[in-house]
Amino acid sequence: MSSERSSEVKFEIGHVLFLDIVGYSKLLINEQSEQVQKLKEIVRETEQVRIAEAERKLLRLPTGDGGALVFRNSAEAPVLCGMEISRELKKHPELRVRMGIHSGPVNEISDLNEQANIAGAGINIAQRVMDCGDAGHVLLSRRVAEDLEHYPRWKPYLHELGECEVKHGHKVSLVNFYDAEIGNREMPQKFRKAKAARTTKSWKIAVAAALLLLLAAGGIYYRLHRSKPLTDKDTIVLADFTNTTGDPVFDGTLRQGLASQLEQTPFLTLISDSTIAHTLTLMSKSKDARLTVELAREVGQRLGGAAIIEGSISALGTQYVLSLKAVNCQSGNLLAQEQETATGKEHVLSALGQAATKLRKRLGESLASVQKYDALPEDTTTSSLEALQAYALGNRATDVDNDYLAAISFFQRAVALDPSFAMAYLLLGESYQPQGELTLAAEYTRKAYDLRERTSDHERLNIEAFYEIIVTGDLEAARRSYELIAHTYPRDEAAQILLWYIHLICGDYARADAAAKRAFEINPDSSNNYVSLMYCDQFLGRYDQAKGAAEQSHAQKLNSPWYPLILYVVAFLQNDSAGMAQQAAATVGIPGVEDQMFFVESETAADQGQFRQARELARRAADSARRAQEKETAAEYEGHNSLREGLVGLADVAKEDAQSALKAIKGKHGEGFSAIAFALAGDVANANRAIDDLTKRFPQNTVVQTRYLPMARSALALNSGNAQGALDVLSAAAPYELGHTNEDFTFALYPIYFRGQAYLAAKNGSAAITEFQKILDHSGVIGNEPIGALAHLGLGRAYALSGDSTKAKTAYQDFFALWKTADPDVPILKEAKAEYAKLQ
Repeated sequence: MSSERSSEVKFEIGHVLFLDIVGYSKLLINEQSEQVQKLKEIVRETEQVRIAEAERKLLRLPTGDGGALVFRNSAEAPVLCGMEISRELKKHPELRVRMGIHSGPVNEISDLNEQANIAGAGINIAQRVMDCGDAGHVLLSRRVAEDLEHYPRWKPYLHELGECEVKHGHKVSLVNFYDAEIGNREMPQKFRKAKAARTTKSWKIAVAAALLLLLAAGGIYYRLHRSKPLTDKDTIVLADFTNTTGDPVFDGTLRQGLASQLEQTPFLTLISDSTIAHTLTLMSKSKDARLTVELAREVGQRLGGAAIIEGSISALGTQYVLSLKAVNCQSGNLLAQEQETATGKEHVLSALGQAATKLRKRLGESLASVQKYDALPEDTTTSSLEALQAYALGNRATDVDNDYLAAISFFQRAVALDPSFAMAYLLLGESYQPQGELTLAAEYTRKAYDLRERTSDHERLNIEAFYEIIVTGDLEAARRSYELIAHTYPRDEAAQILLWYIHLICGDYARADAAAKRAFEINPDSSNNYVSLMYCDQFLGRYDQAKGAAEQSHAQKLNSPWYPLILYVVAFLQNDSAGMAQQAAATVGIPGVEDQMFFVESETAADQGQFRQARELARRAADSARRAQEKETAAEYEGHNSLREGLVGLADVAKEDAQSALKAIKGKHGEGFSAIAFALAGDVANANRAIDDLTKRFPQNTVVQTRYLPMARSALALNSGNAQGALDVLSAAAPYELGHTNEDFTFALYPIYFRGQAYLAAKNGSAAITEFQKILDHSGVIGNEPIGALAHLGLGRAYALSGDSTKAKTAYQDFFALWKTADPDVPILKEAKAEYAKLQ
């Protein structure tokens, strides 16, 4: 039973502020009580604690003379809280408090008294950080300081201290956090004592140094104390294997197998294939050029790599000899080498794994780390060479060519050859997701999840995290999982990209921006990372920066088929019709992208009131998606279009298009849009049928439960005259109302629009004004969505309801200007004209 329970422990990254009162035990009992009470009051009154508690993102661990605050909302939260506390403590000199801050894994547990408690390395290390300080100190672990160093505002506060020895001989690297107003600029006493001890023993060090010099002169020192060749900050280029066996099954396969073995450890960082391909392009070579030892070393030198690892395989009768060699990129000096012999072809991957493990030790990885991250080769990949070769080709299609459709065929071949290949199933799911084929993505991700015990720790964490995105749809759980991956594997680019995606869906654009920038910092040679940056630039209103990022990318000889989708909307926001036409033309004939552009163009038509044109463009988008084998995406386009039609009173065509969307496949987006469209069109039976189905199939899905269902239910309530009921059901959407819902990022802020409509129905004009204005204040997020124009009409109605006819007229006029080329028979336009006439 105990082992079963331990396997269910769920860790997440907690941002911990640990604090205590220095000299507490020497105080009188009444003084202890008074000081603890005062400290509690100071902590409770900080803005960061209030914010985190309101968001339910704060855990507390009292310790008698202080306690720990575990923030789950932001890495900056404990630092900002520590600053507030430090400033307030200046008013209470009798309170001698020290603080330590660290970010690390934590989990909620029950103690012996069955009371809720908190445990994990994040808590333990934060306490050790604090223990190194004196009264007034705010000390940070180096891990936290590295996160803050990315932002100029924090650099003046960070003052390196070095390592401090804590319990059981463990050492923590610390940074003193202070300025003229907060913290304690004095060196902590523990550091001063350590420095004094080193001075006292200086004569012993001098003698030892002299002896070492003598040993070195005799060559003994080098053999006994050879320094570690690499550190966890170094990067490595993997060369292609030299294959002299004549068997093509080893080509590309062994390099992929070695990469999977090395990527399971946080100690080693491999330079990505996308970065290597880009560098080859800059060297005027083909991005598909064979990465010989000489070429790999040249690439490594250009990229500042520390080493290259070259491999070879040769046949010796029925045996195979595998050799691995690590060479310094700059000097060419040998760093380490290993050789293993496989007794047959079926044992080659096993021998490769053994050689890789031994090489990791020789390259400087600690024994504890090697033992912890030492999954068997057949578990990190597959025992089938042919399946691994197909997997390698699929990886290259996604990482280098951005061709997910091609990658899907390779990964499908991999799982056909080895139905137990967990990572191939995961990458199938990850390849279907950006195509909008979420049902297929979920199907393959479930298979990966079922096989996750046959993977490395790194791979298992990724499978579990992606499962939360695609299968359960619980984005808060997914966020916690990816934060844990990012903490354990700081150079995991994929974790940052998926955190970017999660934050966009949840409407937290600042955090999405930070994740995009971190991914770009890890890999600046990825066009996908430029895409992430450009989306954030658009959503945050930095339109010129979005265009500048595309220009910078092109100057670096990088491109992506998704650039035009962003640049089209940016051109729309800047009223650049020529730019819009140029970007639309750039996607013609590109499978998986052309359909998205057709739909983006349909959004523009709908935003201008041209619903016949919008319907035609949505139909072309759906047809293009079907040609690219994207059936679920096609249904999504039809459902989305039906919702737009329902918003403006085109009830008959809305119901028709919603029915069409549900004929082929019931994906969460297609059915979600259709449920709302049925509700808007007054088709109560079909709306409730879709609502019930979504509720049953997606019980944990953040988007379904906080966007689609509340909007569908609010539309039903409004149609029945229940304005308060509409407002009540929309409360579930409030935490995520600024976010997008779909992979195309074409459906954001709609809950706000529905809430505005509910306030109008409730005759609350001032509240309605707030909602519609909120939409207009987020123009970069709205882009060319039709509620951008409809929000002006909503404002006009809200001002009229509030008795402000002047502002009402202006808002109506703004709406009419945006809809000057609208279809004249759109019901909402007719209503608006009649309402405006009454204002004259």
